[in-house]
Amino acid sequence: MVLYTTGDTSTYPEKPPERGIRLHFLGGAGEVGNVGCILEDRTGTRLLIDYGLAPTKPPRYPSEAPFVTDAIMTHGHIDHIGMAPWLTGHGTNIHGTDLTAGVSEIMWADTYKVSDIEGYPLAWDKRDLEKALDSWTTHQFDTWFKVGSWKCRLHRAGHIPGAAMVEIATPEMRILWSGDIDTRDSPNALGAKPINCDLLCLEGTYGGRNHPDRKMEEQRFVSRVLEVVSRGGTALIPAFASGRGQDILRILHREAPNLDVHYDGMGTRITREWLKCPEFLNDPGGMEATFRWSRRVTGKADRKKALGADVIVTTSGMLDGGPALWYLNRLRHNGSNAILLTGFQAEGSGGRNLLEFGRLPIFGKQTRIPLEIDKFELSNHADHRSLCSFAKECSPKSLVIFHADDSAAEAIEESLASEMKVFRPSNYETMELSR
Repeated sequence: MVLYTTGDTSTYPEKPPERGIRLHFLGGAGEVGNVGCILEDRTGTRLLIDYGLAPTKPPRYPSEAPFVTDAIMTHGHIDHIGMAPWLTGHGTNIHGTDLTAGVSEIMWADTYKVSDIEGYPLAWDKRDLEKALDSWTTHQFDTWFKVGSWKCRLHRAGHIPGAAMVEIATPEMRILWSGDIDTRDSPNALGAKPINCDLLCLEGTYGGRNHPDRKMEEQRFVSRVLEVVSRGGTALIPAFASGRGQDILRILHREAPNLDVHYDGMGTRITREWLKCPEFLNDPGGMEATFRWSRRVTGKADRKKALGADVIVTTSGMLDGGPALWYLNRLRHNGSNAILLTGFQAEGSGGRNLLEFGRLPIFGKQTRIPLEIDKFELSNHADHRSLCSFAKECSPKSLVIFHADDSAAEAIEESLASEMKVFRPSNYETMELSR
């Protein structure tokens, strides 16, 4: 158990700033994931944006939050909402879109289950989870709501359906918090659009790196799937449960509808939540048709049948658990099969070990995987060019870069320092910025 008690060991200052806006990163500064940031002004209005954990082994946690009456969760990935149940156990109201609230129970329950199985500490329990589900206040895009003396509204962020940027109108300045963004349209989410602001807090995951053309990469992916199927093999596609798996299904349904595609894991439940909130989807009818077209795996018998499929799309996206390892353990004996990775593989993850060493742990045993492995860049984060263009179009006087390692943040700073003041914060340290 990671023991947090509100305010007991927090390094956050007790008094409001005398002027400007105070930012205090509990996590997510100089690192990817683990995000949480306190914003406060001289009125004493205090807001927490996101409170996640980084699902590494062992997980990385943000520092303890001071008491906040309100927190906004930008989207439902665990590195942004993983610690939220601890907040609500201490009386915090949480805000977000209907879709983010809808998937939160699935994400939190999975986090709790994994922590129990793997024996890592977690600062909240099932009672906190239940209270968190009752603590949501949900909002549609482009609708103002009040937090203290501030007005806030959410805008689409493009990263996954329901993901939001946060616009904040304070007496001091107008702030835009990007959350995780993608300015391109993806199969299931429309891209983010710039918002004029005085202060832009921008994620920089892909600073210094540019993506290949999305359409060309999708075609390369489909061609590879068809190549594997034509030789009698099965393409195993590990995919993140919220976003990537659904995108893969949409691409395959559009480009190769004659394939026999089976869909397994937590993503099936998340997709059902998506379909309850069609207003957040790019072409909800297309997603519904795709979901019906896929053969959903609901039990052991279905899983055995899936071994003969053309394609299996399943969690976990980094091959750290879930049905993917069950399938891999059986498919590895036939060289006609292949593993197609479509997402980031964190250091120490099963997917990274597979790429670097050709083996990974399966049920506690290091196992060699003698199959073809290919990787595709289908990220739903904006790349360097898009981040810089987005920042310029927002026309801020000041830019704060978070959710980025040092090299990524340095690349963005180098590109934008001549156009605006650029700040690269550190975790646990306080910044005070004025207009």
